Amino acid sequence: MPIKEITAPIAIQILRPVEAQGKLEMVKRCGQLMNEVMNYAVNSGLIDFNPLVGINKVIRKPKVTHLRAMEPDDIKELMQAIASANIYFGTRCLIEWQLHTMVRPAEAAGTKWCEIDIEKAVWVIPPERMKMNREHKVPLTKQALAILEAVRPLSGHLEHVFPSRYKYRQATDSETINKALGRMGLRNKTTAHGFRSLASTTLNEKGFHPEAVDAALAHVEPNKIRAAYKRTTYFKKRKKIMQWWSDHISKHAIGSYQFFDRKSLSEALIQTK
Repeated sequence: MPIKEITAPIAIQILRPVEAQGKLEMVKRCGQLMNEVMNYAVNSGLIDFNPLVGINKVIRKPKVTHLRAMEPDDIKELMQAIASANIYFGTRCLIEWQLHTMVRPAEAAGTKWCEIDIEKAVWVIPPERMKMNREHKVPLTKQALAILEAVRPLSGHLEHVFPSRYKYRQATDSETINKALGRMGLRNKTTAHGFRSLASTTLNEKGFHPEAVDAALAHVEPNKIRAAYKRTTYFKKRKKIMQWWSDHISKHAIGSYQFFDRKSLSEALIQTK
């Protein structure tokens, strides 16, 4: 169909059946993509104006649901659930790795050994693995380093720190943590992404520098000058913030850190096999 013949009623007619199925988020995204194509056509001189502007206004909007996350006082419940969960050892380490480093689920699941500098205690996530396509340096706490040592016998010879159990040359799926949380009975209480909200809320309530906390979470500052300042100055502050957060987690952990001492690590690996 020639692009000049596409009109708002035609586009809406195409979207109505999907709307009727209740797939409102899909309808919304399709409408956005249609508009991107039409705007490109305008800028390319193929059409004089975008006839699809505003089509999403006549379609039912998806209900906004916030990601589930625990409140600061729930940290003990979370750590008890992790400690008592009957889950694969590598998954347990991944859960705590994401919790301690405050990164996004996909960034945690895709961790590579080559990204980690043990001596400098820093994890450098390359731009291509970050949501905003910008390098992110994560100060590694004592607990985070302990997690790496715990999982090294499982994956130290591989590319990924947390490889898939069935395709060991690949990273584990980014949904691994959410699936594990579901088996722990926490499906309706938190998600892997909710760990970040838990950390953010706790740290802000404790009075830590809010912009340093944002930098630790790799939130992007729209102002380029301020963004550059965060990358340089806030790294030292983030070291203190991250260590406090790890100590806070450890204080509420029951049984969880038994896996991170050498004596019980061998026992955990035997159970895993």
